[in-house]
Amino acid sequence: MAKVQSQSYADDVPGLAARRLAATLIDEVLRAGTALDETFERMAQGAGLEPADAGLARAIATVAFRRLGTIRRVIDARLERGSPRKSGPFEPIMVAAAAQLLFLDVPDHAAVDLAIRQLHEDARSARYTSLANAVLRRLAREREAILAEIDPLADTPDWLRESWTQTYGHDVAAAIAAAHAEEPPLDLTVKSDPAGWAGKLDGIVLPTGSVRLRGREAVTGLPGFTEGEWWVQDAAAALPAQLLNVRPGERVADLCAAPGGKTVQLAQLGAEVIAVDRSGPRLRRLKANLDRLGLSAEVVTADAAAFEAEPFDAVLLDAPCSATGTIRRHPDVAWTKTPEDVAKLAALQARLLDRAAELTRQGGRLIYCTCSLEREEGEAQIEAFLARTPGFARDPIKPEEIGGQAEALTPQGELRTLPHQLAGETPRLSGWAGFYACRLIRS
Repeated sequence: MAKVQSQSYADDVPGLAARRLAATLIDEVLRAGTALDETFERMAQGAGLEPADAGLARAIATVAFRRLGTIRRVIDARLERGSPRKSGPFEPIMVAAAAQLLFLDVPDHAAVDLAIRQLHEDARSARYTSLANAVLRRLAREREAILAEIDPLADTPDWLRESWTQTYGHDVAAAIAAAHAEEPPLDLTVKSDPAGWAGKLDGIVLPTGSVRLRGREAVTGLPGFTEGEWWVQDAAAALPAQLLNVRPGERVADLCAAPGGKTVQLAQLGAEVIAVDRSGPRLRRLKANLDRLGLSAEVVTADAAAFEAEPFDAVLLDAPCSATGTIRRHPDVAWTKTPEDVAKLAALQARLLDRAAELTRQGGRLIYCTCSLEREEGEAQIEAFLARTPGFARDPIKPEEIGGQAEALTPQGELRTLPHQLAGETPRLSGWAGFYACRLIRS
């Protein structure tokens, strides 16, 4: 994909600056493999857009990645000779426009006309404006037929589709892909009284104790945010810290802790927590969360693989991973990660797991977890660890520990949540992130 030339985002044409930013975001993420959230935060700061325009740009980019396979397929099918070469920003502009025409509630004429304006801004793409206009207007006319024929697996890259099919079977792989097509819900972990906060916030108490919000309001304006009564945390991501079963006064290490949802869970339970992470900026966010919530933990900037301390009563290792279990919330992950990334991360996870084991005292507990759907980063990682590490054994998780969600447990008693599990009132209010966790005891 050719690099979009940098331009001023300020513009007198309503909506053009938002579309320009959206196309630039799509281009940057696909070319550089950067995370959409971080790229948006960096670019939006210098764009000078009104909040509504910045929000629209992000929405366009998000749905473009959520439906990228379908969007590319329908555009290519309407280009007799394929996407033109040496056409500059043609592809990201077309992807952004198609995302609007097919999946967002914006006027067709605005999506088409503003895309054509963008193409005119670059000499490399300007000569293809007639072609682009014809293709985009055809997408608008044929929208209903296109949407009726969508295969959710078309929006999953080949390597992930093959991986999930091999691990879980075709039907489950298709169900995972269908769940990823839905807008993600917003879950909260509350300090106390989940039912009370569900009532105040128009939420649902999930079987695991998390509160899922029905609305889409900005969290900073909701009751209880300023007072530190709750924090945002996916329901599946909240389970590993719960499964550690810490008791007040226990020394607990949270390795690779940022952004800190599990740290605050452990601190809330009364543990003496040491939160370790190598990222200073992410730890500053963790500290800010602790301050807002009125909780305390010792925060250490260090590489967890080399961290040294006296052995702990319990250790939680939320290891860096491919994050394929978070694709519903972060759809760019599907298009920026590769099988090579999984292999590199698995090697890092093994080193971190060995270090976490050394930091666990005799009789202590260790939980290893990742937000990945890949077996190499979950079940296979633990099998290899147990084969090379005497003195550790699985401590099987019981269904009642996770709200009776037995489908989220493996035969070995490990946690394996999948995005299509946890049925709710609507498709948007169903599901949770893909997570793996194994609880170990050092005998």
